[in-house]
Amino acid sequence: MTTTRGFPLRVLPALLLVTLALCGPWIAPHAIDTPVTAPYAEPGADAVLGGDQLGRDVLSRLLAGGRELVVSSLLVAVLVTAVAAVLSAVGALRPAVGRIVERAADVLMLLPAVLGILLVTLSWPGGGRLAVVAAAVALGVPYAVRLVAGAAAPVAATGYVEAAAAGGERLWHLVWREILPNLRATLLALFGLRFVAAVYLVATAGFLQVGPQPPAADWALMIRENSAGILLNPWAVVAPSAAIGLLALSVNLAAAALAPQTGRKAVPVL
Repeated sequence: MTTTRGFPLRVLPALLLVTLALCGPWIAPHAIDTPVTAPYAEPGADAVLGGDQLGRDVLSRLLAGGRELVVSSLLVAVLVTAVAAVLSAVGALRPAVGRIVERAADVLMLLPAVLGILLVTLSWPGGGRLAVVAAAVALGVPYAVRLVAGAAAPVAATGYVEAAAAGGERLWHLVWREILPNLRATLLALFGLRFVAAVYLVATAGFLQVGPQPPAADWALMIRENSAGILLNPWAVVAPSAAIGLLALSVNLAAAALAPQTGRKAVPVL
């Protein structure tokens, strides 16, 4: 059970990291594409975290490299959660539709994530980050639908929903006013999970150079570009790797803290 004292401790790290990632480009001490030291230089006065493979300031590129990842991951998490919520609620109220949605989800879940990203980006060469977001949404919805459908079915079978349906309420009224408000805990937990998945999916795409291209500042690109010199300046790889992990973990903890305590028992483990 989340206490009042523990609540800020679980939410504050996510707020700080997201804010830092969004505002980072404005507070970076150096230009992201200008060498300030020797390649793979150790941390010093000119570069607190040392230099990368071209002598650029690792700290500046770290501060500037998280914005697109955060925005893309938030967008993916919001879209996946919203689409899954609506499809699952409609499927719970209309079993025939629900069976079609779940069977389609089962088929799409067979597609490996990396292969899905490559297929979308190859078929949309100029899509860049937008193509990665589209692929991440398409790959995330099937998993989310399976989770939310399991939580929506018991809600749709409750007496007040059946009474509203018998009273002539329209489908969308039942979805928005009866089903979705009772899935807040599930949807917030799902949002956290999908954000984590989106972070790693978008980062993987960046590592494969699908999306931002050099010399852009991007955490995944930093890992790829500086892996050869990890023994010379470990911070060039460790810093962006830690940033990705801490971002995913903190947002997931914040979503769990924000989820209502009531109703969590209804969330099935799939």
